Amino acid sequence: MTDTPARLLGLLSLLQTPREWPGSELAGRLGVSPRTIRRDVERLRDLGYPVEASRGVAGGYRLVAGTAMPPLVLDDEEAVAIAVGLRTAAGQSVSGIEEASVRALAKLEQVLPARLRRRVGTIGTATVAVPATGPVVDPTQLTVFAGAITNRETVRFRYCAHDGAETRRRAEPLRLVAAGRRWYLVAYDLDRADWRVFRADRVREAQATGGRAVPREPPATDLAAYVVDRFHDLAPSYRAVVVLAEPASRIDPRLGQATGDLTDLGDGRCRWRSRPDTVDWLAFRLLGLGCAFTVEEPPELVEHLKVLAARAAAAVPD
Repeated sequence: MTDTPARLLGLLSLLQTPREWPGSELAGRLGVSPRTIRRDVERLRDLGYPVEASRGVAGGYRLVAGTAMPPLVLDDEEAVAIAVGLRTAAGQSVSGIEEASVRALAKLEQVLPARLRRRVGTIGTATVAVPATGPVVDPTQLTVFAGAITNRETVRFRYCAHDGAETRRRAEPLRLVAAGRRWYLVAYDLDRADWRVFRADRVREAQATGGRAVPREPPATDLAAYVVDRFHDLAPSYRAVVVLAEPASRIDPRLGQATGDLTDLGDGRCRWRSRPDTVDWLAFRLLGLGCAFTVEEPPELVEHLKVLAARAAAAVPD
């Protein structure tokens, strides 16, 4: 690549990928000599791009944080992805991001070519984002974790559990997972020597320590499913025993895979012994059967149904 401006833009695009690039690999990608790479790196530094060089066999170049943010180089797909993401960011559960998203989107759309603006507009008119109603997350905590994940650093933070107890944690963050209307951090807890899932809205004072994270086998291939399963496993489960005011032959098809044990009692009634599950799910399944029923056990399900009944009654005007 003999065109210096084009080569500099190509080099900058590579360096903006968060990794360390050996000079020989950059030279091979751009079709120039390592000496040319060294000169081009100096040109980028003169333009205000903080390119850091490290020596040794594993050394190379990487773009680091500077005192000011220099212009970014984005290809078409990256620009469209960012614009669409900014348009929907206001509906996410990240505190304080709405106004910043609007400002960033205005700057980006001002310089987008017409063909890309049309693509962004088409996607925007064809989609509707449901505003988030879950707990809000401090975006600073998310950026600390995201940076530590990219740089493979350990972090420390304060964590408030469901019962209000606060602990200090040291962890190796693996991934941030958005599930439902919440953000979760999957990390290896160094003090407990095991994988943990943390709710990001309960994290305070997250800091990267600079210490290197140890490469570990992830707890699962599908981390999103792992987060869902993990919190389901932590929730208390119960086996319900319920008398339903319909014969088992009618109830069985409605229960589907959640059948459990059905016993026909005669007189148009049957008894259902469920598989163990949460009171939320058991109540949902019972109310969805469309028939009268009496809960024999557990008492936790009875209390939960009373709460739901009171909530439903309060929602109906006199």
